[in-house]
Amino acid sequence: MTALLHTDNISKQFGGMKAVKGVSLEIQQGEIHCLIGPNGAGKSTMFKLIVGYHEPDGGHIFFDGTEITQARASARVQRGMSIKMQKPSVFKEMPTRQNLHVALQRSAGKNTVASEEERLLALLGLEAQADKLAGLLSHGQQQWLEIGMALALRPKLVLLDEPTAGMSEEETFRTGELIKALNAEGMTILAVEHDMSFVRQIADSVTVMHLGEVFARGHINDIVADERVGEIYLGKSHGH
Repeated sequence: MTALLHTDNISKQFGGMKAVKGVSLEIQQGEIHCLIGPNGAGKSTMFKLIVGYHEPDGGHIFFDGTEITQARASARVQRGMSIKMQKPSVFKEMPTRQNLHVALQRSAGKNTVASEEERLLALLGLEAQADKLAGLLSHGQQQWLEIGMALALRPKLVLLDEPTAGMSEEETFRTGELIKALNAEGMTILAVEHDMSFVRQIADSVTVMHLGEVFARGHINDIVADERVGEIYLGKSHGH
């Protein structure tokens, strides 16, 4: 089975610091894959390499059967990647519905924009907020709106960078349920996250990074049961 996203031995250094050292990842079509690890593990750098915000010093990246190692971020989006960074970047002075409208204009036909807006508002649980200015939504609601804007492009792969950062427990749980609903519709999702209870809620498979390298990978149950993973999270690990 060919992976939808495959990185082969990707490396990146900034000055003398090796942020990512020879990382290979495989994301299969239709799965929810979480990239996790303690702070400083290199997962945010890895995310930026995948989406094209950084260029790797070595290695290759393949998406949907094509090498995209040198492709610009915009070209990756056109190929079917949709990216949601950590801070919400919604149009705060526009109503919620209008935000979705702007995003949908790129992908939906004129006749389908209105029905797609309704579908996304329902999926996101934002029907009651449709006419509210996006800047007045709660932090969690702004994050959901931005996920909706990412979905408007009907991507093959949704990439989420710490989607629950700054959320309440309830909002975090609802975000997990939203991600699972999208996945049930056939969406492939890669999330960078460090909240383990959230990862347990959503993940099929997990790659753990530590000090710029792949530390462990496998099914979520195996990762949760791995004492070494618990140790790096709790900071007991000194070196390898």
